Amino acid sequence: MTPSRTPPALERPLRIVVVNTIVEHGVHADAALAAQVQRGNALRIGLLESGFDIVASLPADLYLPERIAQLQPDLIIIDAESDARDVLEHIVIATRDERRPIVLFTEDGATASIDAAMAAGVSAYIVAGLHAERILPVLNVALARFRQDEKLRAELLDTRHKLQERKVIERAKGLLMTHHGLTEDQAYQRLRSMAMNKKLKLAEIAQRILDVEDLLG
Repeated sequence: MTPSRTPPALERPLRIVVVNTIVEHGVHADAALAAQVQRGNALRIGLLESGFDIVASLPADLYLPERIAQLQPDLIIIDAESDARDVLEHIVIATRDERRPIVLFTEDGATASIDAAMAAGVSAYIVAGLHAERILPVLNVALARFRQDEKLRAELLDTRHKLQERKVIERAKGLLMTHHGLTEDQAYQRLRSMAMNKKLKLAEIAQRILDVEDLLG
């Protein structure tokens, strides 16, 4: 057996929740359940050999969002032999307020299924078998992609925030120019002076000016 090893760049084992699809009752229920158990064993072996911490294995039911919120895992793995749409609906709700990397192992290679999974926030969509030796590299790639996506998301939010601040400052300058007969540069210097005196950011003092204007009508 391969010696246990903690993933690089992590000070503690990654805490993982495994989500399983619910096997429906029917003619093929026993076979489906047996396949799920086999896949689950391969997944557990791969995770343990790679030094990960499996904190829970949960069914994809209505209680999933609540359980994930309680457990606070670092990563979510979905083990879905076929159609994972129902699982994804619960996962979207569970990670809506606190995003986490999600890895989906499935036998469903349909383009529509892949598109739906990516739209739901899945970091890695793995088709054609769940093998213990593939677990570590797959999770490393998923984590790297998640970190990159989060970096891009943060940069986008920061850009939007700065753009909004710029609009607020421009509007406040316009009000000062109109009400006090100032040039654009004079209005800007007035804003800077007011911000320094109040120990506020330029956008904050600009927003206060707009708020007062709204109150006065």
